[in-house]
Amino acid sequence: MDYQEAPQILRDFLAYHERIQAHSKLTVDEYFLDLRNFFRFLKRERDQNLKDKNPNEIEISDIDLDFVASVNLRDIYNYMLYLSRERIRHPNSAKSDYGLNAASRARKLAAIRSFYNYLSAKTHQIENNPAKEVDSPRLKKSIPKYLTLEDSLCLLSNVSCRNPERDYCILTLFLNCGLRISELIGLNIKDIQGENLRVLGKGGKTRMLILNDACQDALRDWLEVRQSIEGRDADALFLSERQRRISRSGVHQLVKNHLKSVGLGEYSSHKLRHTAATLMLQNGVDIRAVQEVLGHEHLNTTEIYTHIDNEALRVAAKANPLSKVKRVKEPE
Repeated sequence: MDYQEAPQILRDFLAYHERIQAHSKLTVDEYFLDLRNFFRFLKRERDQNLKDKNPNEIEISDIDLDFVASVNLRDIYNYMLYLSRERIRHPNSAKSDYGLNAASRARKLAAIRSFYNYLSAKTHQIENNPAKEVDSPRLKKSIPKYLTLEDSLCLLSNVSCRNPERDYCILTLFLNCGLRISELIGLNIKDIQGENLRVLGKGGKTRMLILNDACQDALRDWLEVRQSIEGRDADALFLSERQRRISRSGVHQLVKNHLKSVGLGEYSSHKLRHTAATLMLQNGVDIRAVQEVLGHEHLNTTEIYTHIDNEALRVAAKANPLSKVKRVKEPE
Protein backbone atom coordinates (compact mmCIF):
# COMPACT_ATOMS: atom_id res chain seq x y z
CA MET A 1 0.00 0.00 0.00
CA ASP A 2 1.23 3.48 -0.86
CA TYR A 3 1.66 5.74 2.17
CA GLN A 4 2.60 8.81 0.13
CA GLU A 5 -0.64 10.58 1.06
CA ALA A 6 0.13 10.06 4.74
CA PRO A 7 1.72 12.93 6.68
CA GLN A 8 5.25 12.42 7.96
CA ILE A 9 4.11 11.93 11.55
CA LEU A 10 1.93 9.01 10.46
CA ARG A 11 4.60 7.51 8.18
CA ASP A 12 7.03 7.51 11.11
CA PHE A 13 4.49 5.65 13.23
CA LEU A 14 3.89 3.05 10.52
CA ALA A 15 7.64 2.57 10.04
CA TYR A 16 8.03 2.02 13.78
CA HIS A 17 5.47 -0.79 13.73
CA GLU A 18 6.89 -2.45 10.64
CA ARG A 19 10.62 -2.14 11.41
CA ILE A 20 10.84 -2.06 15.19
CA GLN A 21 7.73 -3.95 16.27
CA ALA A 22 8.06 -6.31 13.28
CA HIS A 23 4.34 -6.26 12.61
CA SER A 24 3.15 -7.72 9.34
CA LYS A 25 2.55 -5.55 6.29
CA LEU A 26 -1.15 -6.38 6.56
CA THR A 27 -1.30 -5.12 10.15
CA VAL A 28 0.53 -1.91 9.27
CA ASP A 29 -1.80 -1.33 6.32
CA GLU A 30 -4.79 -1.69 8.66
CA TYR A 31 -3.27 0.89 11.02
CA PHE A 32 -2.89 3.29 8.11
CA LEU A 33 -6.45 2.84 6.87
CA ASP A 34 -7.94 3.21 10.35
CA LEU A 35 -5.95 6.34 11.19
CA ARG A 36 -6.59 7.87 7.79
CA ASN A 37 -10.31 7.45 8.38
CA PHE A 38 -9.96 9.02 11.84
CA PHE A 39 -8.12 12.09 10.52
CA ARG A 40 -10.59 12.52 7.67
CA PHE A 41 -13.43 12.53 10.20
CA LEU A 42 -11.67 15.15 12.35
CA LYS A 43 -10.97 17.45 9.40
CA ARG A 44 -14.56 17.18 8.25
CA GLU A 45 -15.85 17.99 11.73
CA ARG A 46 -13.61 21.03 12.11
CA ASP A 47 -13.98 22.56 8.65
CA GLN A 48 -17.45 23.62 7.53
CA ASN A 49 -16.26 23.68 3.92
CA LEU A 50 -15.71 19.92 4.09
CA LYS A 51 -19.11 18.99 5.53
CA ASP A 52 -20.59 18.07 2.15
CA LYS A 53 -17.44 16.52 0.73
CA ASN A 54 -17.01 12.78 0.24
CA PRO A 55 -14.81 11.61 3.16
CA ASN A 56 -12.71 9.53 0.75
CA GLU A 57 -11.69 12.72 -1.06
CA ILE A 58 -10.41 14.53 2.04
CA GLU A 59 -6.62 14.86 2.05
CA ILE A 60 -4.68 14.18 5.24
CA SER A 61 -1.18 15.07 4.01
CA ASP A 62 -1.35 18.40 5.88
CA ILE A 63 -1.90 16.76 9.28
CA ASP A 64 0.92 17.89 11.60
CA LEU A 65 1.94 17.58 15.24
CA ASP A 66 -0.16 20.58 16.30
CA PHE A 67 -3.28 19.04 14.76
CA VAL A 68 -2.59 15.66 16.36
CA ALA A 69 -1.89 17.23 19.75
CA SER A 70 -5.15 19.20 19.63
CA VAL A 71 -7.27 16.03 19.64
CA ASN A 72 -9.11 15.51 22.92
CA LEU A 73 -11.24 12.85 24.56
CA ARG A 74 -14.46 14.34 23.17
CA ASP A 75 -13.11 14.12 19.61
CA ILE A 76 -12.44 10.42 20.00
CA TYR A 77 -15.84 9.71 21.54
CA ASN A 78 -17.52 11.65 18.74
CA TYR A 79 -15.62 9.51 16.26
CA MET A 80 -16.71 6.33 18.01
CA LEU A 81 -20.31 7.56 17.88
CA TYR A 82 -19.92 8.22 14.16
CA LEU A 83 -18.61 4.69 13.64
CA SER A 84 -21.52 3.28 15.60
CA ARG A 85 -24.27 5.21 13.78
CA GLU A 86 -23.12 6.66 10.48
CA ARG A 87 -20.16 4.72 9.12
CA ILE A 88 -21.11 2.62 6.09
CA ARG A 89 -20.65 -1.02 7.02
CA HIS A 90 -19.86 -2.40 3.56
CA PRO A 91 -18.94 0.52 1.23
CA ASN A 92 -18.79 -1.65 -1.89
CA SER A 93 -22.09 -3.47 -1.35
CA ALA A 94 -25.49 -2.40 -2.65
CA LYS A 95 -27.05 -3.97 0.44
CA SER A 96 -24.84 -2.16 2.92
CA ASP A 97 -26.08 -0.81 6.23
CA TYR A 98 -24.81 1.86 8.61
CA GLY A 99 -22.93 1.43 11.85
CA LEU A 100 -19.92 -0.79 12.55
CA ASN A 101 -20.16 -3.62 15.04
CA ALA A 102 -18.36 -3.51 18.39
CA ALA A 103 -15.41 -5.59 17.19
CA SER A 104 -14.75 -3.28 14.24
CA ARG A 105 -15.01 -0.19 16.45
CA ALA A 106 -12.66 -1.74 18.99
CA ARG A 107 -10.07 -2.42 16.28
CA LYS A 108 -10.17 1.18 15.07
CA LEU A 109 -9.88 2.45 18.63
CA ALA A 110 -6.86 0.18 19.13
CA ALA A 111 -5.15 1.90 16.20
CA ILE A 112 -5.80 5.33 17.71
CA ARG A 113 -4.54 4.17 21.11
CA SER A 114 -1.39 2.73 19.59
CA PHE A 115 -0.72 5.94 17.66
CA TYR A 116 -1.09 8.22 20.68
CA ASN A 117 0.84 5.85 22.93
CA TYR A 118 3.68 6.00 20.39
CA LEU A 119 3.62 9.82 20.40
CA SER A 120 3.38 10.20 24.17
CA ALA A 121 5.31 7.25 25.63
CA LYS A 122 7.77 6.29 22.87
CA THR A 123 8.80 9.47 21.09
CA HIS A 124 7.56 11.99 23.71
CA GLN A 125 6.26 14.38 21.06
CA ILE A 126 3.09 15.12 23.02
CA GLU A 127 2.45 15.31 26.77
CA ASN A 128 -1.15 14.17 26.98
CA ASN A 129 -2.60 10.98 25.54
CA PRO A 130 -6.29 11.66 24.75
CA ALA A 131 -6.95 7.99 24.01
CA LYS A 132 -5.70 6.74 27.37
CA GLU A 133 -9.05 7.04 29.16
CA VAL A 134 -11.32 5.97 26.31
CA ASP A 135 -13.51 2.99 27.20
CA SER A 136 -13.45 0.16 24.68
CA PRO A 137 -16.71 -1.06 23.13
CA ARG A 138 -18.05 -4.01 25.06
CA LEU A 139 -17.50 -7.14 23.01
CA LYS A 140 -19.72 -10.17 23.09
CA LYS A 141 -17.75 -13.31 23.77
CA SER A 142 -18.46 -15.64 20.89
CA ILE A 143 -17.46 -19.24 20.55
CA PRO A 144 -15.40 -19.92 17.40
CA LYS A 145 -17.13 -21.91 14.71
CA TYR A 146 -15.46 -25.20 13.92
CA LEU A 147 -15.93 -28.49 12.13
CA THR A 148 -16.59 -31.70 14.00
CA LEU A 149 -14.32 -34.69 13.48
CA GLU A 150 -16.94 -36.19 11.17
CA ASP A 151 -17.17 -32.96 9.19
CA SER A 152 -13.39 -32.82 8.85
CA LEU A 153 -13.20 -36.40 7.61
CA CYS A 154 -15.98 -35.68 5.12
CA LEU A 155 -14.13 -32.63 3.84
CA LEU A 156 -10.85 -34.49 3.35
CA SER A 157 -12.58 -37.47 1.73
CA ASN A 158 -14.19 -35.37 -0.98
CA VAL A 159 -11.45 -33.22 -2.47
CA SER A 160 -12.35 -33.16 -6.14
CA CYS A 161 -10.87 -30.37 -8.26
CA ARG A 162 -8.27 -29.60 -10.94
CA ASN A 163 -5.42 -29.71 -8.42
CA PRO A 164 -6.45 -32.29 -5.80
CA GLU A 165 -2.96 -32.94 -4.38
CA ARG A 166 -2.39 -29.26 -3.65
CA ASP A 167 -5.83 -28.58 -2.21
CA TYR A 168 -5.80 -31.75 -0.11
CA CYS A 169 -2.40 -30.79 1.28
CA ILE A 170 -3.58 -27.27 2.14
CA LEU A 171 -6.69 -28.56 3.91
CA THR A 172 -4.63 -31.15 5.77
CA LEU A 173 -2.14 -28.58 7.04
CA PHE A 174 -4.94 -26.26 8.17
CA LEU A 175 -6.76 -29.03 10.02
CA ASN A 176 -3.68 -30.62 11.60
CA CYS A 177 -1.38 -27.66 12.23
CA GLY A 178 -3.86 -24.83 12.77
CA LEU A 179 -1.97 -22.48 10.48
CA ARG A 180 -3.02 -18.91 9.84
CA ILE A 181 -3.65 -18.20 6.18
CA SER A 182 -0.71 -15.76 6.08
CA GLU A 183 1.53 -18.50 7.46
CA LEU A 184 0.38 -21.03 4.89
CA ILE A 185 0.83 -18.82 1.83
CA GLY A 186 4.27 -17.80 3.11
CA LEU A 187 5.57 -21.37 3.33
CA ASN A 188 8.59 -22.30 1.21
CA ILE A 189 9.80 -25.75 0.23
CA LYS A 190 12.90 -25.30 2.38
CA ASP A 191 10.64 -24.83 5.42
CA ILE A 192 9.98 -28.57 5.32
CA GLN A 193 12.80 -30.06 7.39
CA GLY A 194 12.18 -33.77 7.76
CA GLU A 195 9.24 -34.18 10.12
CA ASN A 196 9.44 -30.52 11.10
CA LEU A 197 7.82 -27.49 9.49
CA ARG A 198 9.25 -24.02 9.97
CA VAL A 199 6.44 -21.45 10.21
CA LEU A 200 6.87 -17.69 10.12
CA GLY A 201 4.12 -16.30 12.34
CA LYS A 202 2.89 -12.92 13.49
CA GLY A 203 5.50 -10.31 14.24
CA GLY A 204 8.15 -12.25 12.37
CA LYS A 205 8.24 -14.93 15.09
CA THR A 206 9.30 -18.37 13.92
CA ARG A 207 8.04 -21.63 15.37
CA MET A 208 8.71 -25.26 14.51
CA LEU A 209 5.80 -27.67 14.14
CA ILE A 210 5.94 -31.45 14.11
CA LEU A 211 4.38 -32.90 10.98
CA ASN A 212 2.26 -35.98 11.66
CA ASP A 213 1.96 -38.83 9.16
CA ALA A 214 -1.07 -37.31 7.43
CA CYS A 215 0.76 -34.03 6.82
CA GLN A 216 3.94 -35.75 5.63
CA ASP A 217 2.00 -37.95 3.22
CA ALA A 218 0.01 -35.00 1.85
CA LEU A 219 3.18 -32.93 1.37
CA ARG A 220 4.94 -35.82 -0.35
CA ASP A 221 2.04 -36.32 -2.77
CA TRP A 222 1.87 -32.61 -3.57
CA LEU A 223 5.61 -32.20 -4.12
CA GLU A 224 5.57 -35.13 -6.53
CA VAL A 225 3.22 -33.27 -8.88
CA ARG A 226 4.29 -29.68 -8.15
CA GLN A 227 5.92 -28.15 -11.20
CA SER A 228 9.35 -26.58 -10.92
CA ILE A 229 9.30 -22.87 -11.73
CA GLU A 230 11.82 -20.06 -11.92
CA GLY A 231 11.77 -16.54 -10.59
CA ARG A 232 10.90 -15.02 -7.24
CA ASP A 233 8.33 -17.70 -6.39
CA ALA A 234 10.55 -20.65 -7.28
CA ASP A 235 10.70 -21.82 -3.64
CA ALA A 236 7.03 -21.18 -2.80
CA LEU A 237 5.46 -24.35 -1.41
CA PHE A 238 1.99 -23.73 -2.82
CA LEU A 239 1.45 -22.36 -6.31
CA SER A 240 -1.56 -20.93 -8.09
CA GLU A 241 -2.87 -22.06 -11.47
CA ARG A 242 -0.62 -19.37 -12.98
CA GLN A 243 2.43 -20.89 -11.30
CA ARG A 244 2.86 -18.05 -8.80
CA ARG A 245 2.85 -18.19 -5.02
CA ILE A 246 -0.75 -18.82 -4.07
CA SER A 247 -2.53 -15.72 -2.80
CA ARG A 248 -4.63 -15.13 0.29
CA SER A 249 -7.75 -14.75 -1.85
CA GLY A 250 -6.89 -17.92 -3.74
CA VAL A 251 -6.69 -19.95 -0.54
CA HIS A 252 -9.88 -18.40 0.82
CA GLN A 253 -11.70 -19.31 -2.36
CA LEU A 254 -10.52 -22.91 -2.54
CA VAL A 255 -11.39 -23.53 1.11
CA LYS A 256 -14.80 -21.95 0.59
CA ASN A 257 -15.41 -24.08 -2.51
CA HIS A 258 -14.48 -27.35 -0.81
CA LEU A 259 -16.58 -26.62 2.28
CA LYS A 260 -19.54 -25.69 0.13
CA SER A 261 -19.19 -28.76 -2.07
CA VAL A 262 -19.78 -31.07 0.89
CA GLY A 263 -22.54 -28.95 2.42
CA LEU A 264 -20.51 -27.51 5.29
CA GLY A 265 -21.36 -23.87 4.63
CA GLU A 266 -19.35 -20.96 3.37
CA TYR A 267 -16.67 -20.16 5.89
CA SER A 268 -13.13 -18.84 5.72
CA SER A 269 -9.93 -20.79 6.20
CA HIS A 270 -9.81 -19.50 9.78
CA LYS A 271 -12.62 -21.94 10.59
CA LEU A 272 -10.17 -24.76 9.88
CA ARG A 273 -7.67 -23.22 12.31
CA HIS A 274 -10.41 -23.19 14.96
CA THR A 275 -11.14 -26.81 14.09
CA ALA A 276 -7.52 -27.87 14.61
CA ALA A 277 -7.42 -26.22 18.03
CA THR A 278 -10.75 -27.69 19.08
CA LEU A 279 -9.92 -31.24 18.02
CA MET A 280 -6.58 -31.11 19.82
CA LEU A 281 -8.16 -29.96 23.09
CA GLN A 282 -11.04 -32.42 22.78
CA ASN A 283 -8.52 -35.23 22.48
CA GLY A 284 -6.48 -34.43 25.55
CA VAL A 285 -3.72 -32.14 24.27
CA ASP A 286 -2.48 -29.78 26.98
CA ILE A 287 -3.62 -26.20 26.41
CA ARG A 288 -0.06 -24.87 26.58
CA ALA A 289 0.97 -27.26 23.83
CA VAL A 290 -1.96 -26.01 21.74
CA GLN A 291 -0.79 -22.46 22.42
CA GLU A 292 2.64 -23.32 21.00
CA VAL A 293 1.17 -25.04 17.95
CA LEU A 294 -1.09 -22.09 17.12
CA GLY A 295 1.58 -19.49 17.82
CA HIS A 296 -0.50 -17.57 20.35
CA GLU A 297 1.50 -15.04 22.33
CA HIS A 298 -0.86 -15.15 25.30
CA LEU A 299 -2.52 -18.19 26.83
CA ASN A 300 -5.86 -16.41 27.24
CA THR A 301 -6.14 -16.29 23.44
CA THR A 302 -5.98 -20.08 23.37
CA GLU A 303 -8.35 -20.44 26.32
CA ILE A 304 -11.31 -19.36 24.20
CA TYR A 305 -11.31 -22.88 22.76
CA THR A 306 -11.83 -24.40 26.20
CA HIS A 307 -15.33 -22.86 26.24
CA ILE A 308 -16.37 -24.83 23.18
CA ASP A 309 -19.00 -27.50 23.73
CA ASN A 310 -16.90 -30.60 24.37
CA GLU A 311 -18.35 -34.04 23.74
CA ALA A 312 -16.09 -35.51 26.39
CA LEU A 313 -17.60 -33.18 28.99
CA ARG A 314 -21.09 -34.18 27.90
CA VAL A 315 -20.24 -37.88 28.29
CA ALA A 316 -18.73 -37.21 31.70
CA ALA A 317 -21.82 -35.32 32.84
CA LYS A 318 -24.15 -38.13 31.72
CA ALA A 319 -21.90 -40.77 33.32
CA ASN A 320 -22.49 -39.34 36.77
CA PRO A 321 -24.75 -41.83 38.63
CA LEU A 322 -26.91 -38.94 39.82
CA SER A 323 -27.50 -37.62 36.29
CA LYS A 324 -30.93 -39.20 35.95
CA VAL A 325 -32.22 -38.48 39.44
CA LYS A 326 -35.40 -36.38 39.44
CA ARG A 327 -37.03 -34.54 42.27
CA VAL A 328 -39.75 -36.56 43.97
CA LYS A 329 -42.86 -34.42 43.99
CA GLU A 330 -45.15 -34.52 46.97
CA PRO A 331 -48.72 -35.65 46.17
CA GLU A 332 -51.11 -32.80 45.63
